[in-house]
Amino acid sequence: MALLQTFATNEEFFLDPQRCIGCHACEMACAECETNGQLPMISVDYVDRFATTQTSVQICMHCEDPVCAKVCPADAIQKDEYGIVHSANVARCIACSNCVLACPFGVPKKVEPMQLMMKCNMCYDRTSAGKRPMCATVCPSGALWYGPREKMAEMRPNSTPVNTFHFGKQTVRTKVNLMMPKGSTELVVD
Repeated sequence: MALLQTFATNEEFFLDPQRCIGCHACEMACAECETNGQLPMISVDYVDRFATTQTSVQICMHCEDPVCAKVCPADAIQKDEYGIVHSANVARCIACSNCVLACPFGVPKKVEPMQLMMKCNMCYDRTSAGKRPMCATVCPSGALWYGPREKMAEMRPNSTPVNTFHFGKQTVRTKVNLMMPKGSTELVVD
């Protein structure tokens, strides 16, 4: 019953890459989650290390129609009824890396020692129990935030959450919202 109550709420995940300060607290918190085997399922990357100190956090966007699952020949990647795209099923994954190559956001990573694809699953073990994802609980700058859309609108009146992306002719809609300047409705990447 708690699972249905949690996902019936209006809490959403918001990502604001401009607020990332590169502290890596999200990676450390993610690795502490007992279901991840001490491996972070998200990463903090430098935008251009030689030109700037700007960093960007990379999490799974949980696509409505996940291409990573479509290209998996072993049917190891599944999206559940709540819109969470889970890491590859250990018993099914053949470590082909199709998902790694297909993801428009560059999220899945093949963990070589385990020969397995792993990625953020929005702390499903926590969110299904009414808790916030680990990364969102520790992010000091608010680059990662989980809560009601109305609260986000109050906190960031000059930003708009966007979850529709265009990659060439492909349109991708996601469960995770990317914060953009006010008035933006979608992001186009050519």
